[in-house]
Amino acid sequence: MIRRIQAAAAVAALFALAVPAAAQVDIEEVTTDAGFEAWLVEDDSVPFVSLEIRFVGGAVLDPEGQAGVTNLMMGLLEEGAGERDARAFAAAEEELAASFGYDANHDSVSVSARFLTENRDEAVALLRDSLVAPRFDADAIERVRGQVISGLRSAQTDPDEIAERRAADYAFGDHPYARPVSGTLETVPHLSRESIVAAHAAALVQDRAVIAAAGDISADELSALVDSLLADLPESGPGLPTEVEIPDSGGVTVVPFDTPQSVAIFGHSGIDRHDPDFFPAYVLNHILGGGGFESRLMEEVREKRGLTYGVYSYLATRDYADLMMGRVASANERMAETVQVIRDTWARTAEDGVSDTELEDAKTYLTGAYPLRFDGNGAIADILVGMQLQDLSPDYVNTRNDMIEAVTAEDIQRVAGELMKPDALHFTIVGQPEGLDGEATQ
Repeated sequence: MIRRIQAAAAVAALFALAVPAAAQVDIEEVTTDAGFEAWLVEDDSVPFVSLEIRFVGGAVLDPEGQAGVTNLMMGLLEEGAGERDARAFAAAEEELAASFGYDANHDSVSVSARFLTENRDEAVALLRDSLVAPRFDADAIERVRGQVISGLRSAQTDPDEIAERRAADYAFGDHPYARPVSGTLETVPHLSRESIVAAHAAALVQDRAVIAAAGDISADELSALVDSLLADLPESGPGLPTEVEIPDSGGVTVVPFDTPQSVAIFGHSGIDRHDPDFFPAYVLNHILGGGGFESRLMEEVREKRGLTYGVYSYLATRDYADLMMGRVASANERMAETVQVIRDTWARTAEDGVSDTELEDAKTYLTGAYPLRFDGNGAIADILVGMQLQDLSPDYVNTRNDMIEAVTAEDIQRVAGELMKPDALHFTIVGQPEGLDGEATQ
C-alpha cells in the first residue's frame, strides 16, 4: 500500500510531548453546521492538532476487474492537487511543518493530518485541495503505479504474502475481501485515469465520513474545519457488499513454495464485535495466542517443543466477516507436528477453558496496557475514529477495563466451547511441509 508522510521535526517533537497520564478521556461530540459528526478531545497544552478521517467503503468498492484502484487513488492524493503538482505539494506541506497520510484497506480509506496551531488554516486549505481537487497527473499515476507493481512483484516471492492471499481465497470466495487491497499484476497495469477518478468519487463521500480530532482546537473551530474540508465532496457513494459466510470445513491447503521454512495461516469463523460474549472471547484469545510469550500457543509450540520462533492468534472483526485466526512458521520437516500441536491446544482450550491464574494474569495485562495506548494526540485521534467505526459509545474508553474485569472463568469456558472449533480449523500452508495431506495448489 502506498503511504508517504512528509513529517516535520517540529511536529514530531510536539507529538511526542502530548502524553496523557491515563485513559480517562473527555470526548466531546461535535455536530458541524453542515451536519457532519465528529469526536474531539481538546487539549491546548501543546500547539498542534491531530486529525483522523475515515471513509467507510475502502477497497471493497473496487469494481470487478479493477482490484487495487482505490489503493492507487489514495496513493495519488498527495501527488499534486489544485494548482500544485507533486513537487509543489510536497514543498508546501514541508514548509507548513504539516504531515499528511493517505491509506486504504478493505473496509475504509483513511486520511491523517498533523499540523501546528499557527499554520492550521494554511494546512487545512492544502489538505482540502488533496481531497476535493487531486490532479491525477499522468506522470504521477505512472510513478505511483510503478511503486505498487514493484510491491506486488515482491509479494510473489514472500511466503507470508502468498499465505495471506490464499487464506483469503479460502475464507472469502468471490466476496470483495478476497481481492488484494493493492490489486494484482493483472489489474494494476491497466487501471486508467478515468477509473481512478471514478474511484475517488466513490470512496470519498460525505455520508460515510468518520471524523476525530485531538489537540489544540475547540469544538467551533473543528466544526468549521470539517465543513471546509468535506462540504464539496459527493454526498453519497455506491452500494456496499453484504456479509460473507466463513467456511468451517477445516483441513489443510498446501501451496508449494521452495523455502526451508513453511508459513501457515490458520483459523475459522469468529465473533461479532457487538456480541455480548465479545469480551470473554477477547480475554480468551489473549490467553490462547494473543499474549506473546505468556500465551498457551507459545508455551506449547515454542517453549515445550521448539517448533517455531513465534505463533499467535487474533480476533479479526471486519465489517462483513468475523474470524478467529492465527499464524505460525516452522521448518518443513516439523510443520506437521506444529499443526497437530495447535489443533490439540485449540481442542483442550475449547474443552477445559482457562485457569484462574491465566485469567487474572490476562486481566492485569489487558487493563494495565490499555492506558498506554493513549500516548499522544495522534494516538488519541486514531482511537476515537476507530471507536466510531466500531459503533462504540464515547464512554467506552472509561468503561472498557471494567468490562475486562467482569469476565469470569465460567464465561470463558462457555464461550470457548461455542467459539473454538478444532475440527473447523483450516491451515493454509506455503512451503514444502512434510507429512501433511492437503490440496496441493500451484
